[in-house]
Amino acid sequence: MSEPTNFLRGELSLDVDMSRHVSWRAGGRVARMYQAVDLADLALFLRTLPQDEPLLTVGLGSNLLVRDGGLRGTLLLTHGALTELHQEADGLLYAQAGVPGAKLARFAATHDLIGAEFCAGIPGTVGGMLAMNAGCYGSEIWDKVARVQVLTRAGELVERTPADYAIGYRSVQRRDDDGEPFPLPTDELFVGVWLKFESGDGAASRLAIKTLLEKRVASQPIGTPNAGSVFRNPAGDHAARLIESCGLKGCKIGGAEVSQKHANFIVNTGGATAADIEGLIERVQAEVAARTGIHLHPEIRIIGEKQ
Repeated sequence: MSEPTNFLRGELSLDVDMSRHVSWRAGGRVARMYQAVDLADLALFLRTLPQDEPLLTVGLGSNLLVRDGGLRGTLLLTHGALTELHQEADGLLYAQAGVPGAKLARFAATHDLIGAEFCAGIPGTVGGMLAMNAGCYGSEIWDKVARVQVLTRAGELVERTPADYAIGYRSVQRRDDDGEPFPLPTDELFVGVWLKFESGDGAASRLAIKTLLEKRVASQPIGTPNAGSVFRNPAGDHAARLIESCGLKGCKIGGAEVSQKHANFIVNTGGATAADIEGLIERVQAEVAARTGIHLHPEIRIIGEKQ
């Protein structure tokens, strides 16, 4: 963390169009957006806010839908701000919340560490990966966590261990003093993590990353605005298989479409509103439930107010 100063160095913007900051390229506006210069600057900014100020933290804006009516409060943009990434003396990798998954994977491979390859397949940043226990191809980020760094609303840095959290499939909750899980508190943010990876063949890891990315390009609608996988995979099955089995590939509402390439993706074919996307999510849920009896749970986060 940089040396503290007594003045803010980041950029504050007002009435921000969120479609510019989410990967779906759709949605409403947020009252304020702050892009910090670094962690010290973010801590100072948080100290200036009222304790009841609604906060939203966004990295690359994947896995997020902001309704067309927008949202009150302040957006904290971590991508381009919390970007520190290095290997420590004990071998752990330290990554701040704004580091993209692909950059983390490549950095680990460059340092002859293996096990981070799956991060290249996650279209988000470390902060979001921690908040939802992101994963793919059989691995999840919290499997690699040694400890996390959180920033409180008071601007204080705190370190926690995985034992302080209840970790599940695409789910992260805090534990109270009795070990009982409760939703992640809104008064603290994931800002960094120490990750443990095994030493190994860096060249083989780089090749695995290349292969994974080629597979992702071949199987997912990378060139069209989307938010990654929309639904969690139900136990023993895959959301994409269920959606496709119900004949929903290509189903459209407005500019939103169930991808012809991968059924668990909804793409913005041009001009989609957040309402189009949310409506299509609900239609897919209803159709799959009616035909299979299985309720698909969204993996993406939907926030804000409807118009």
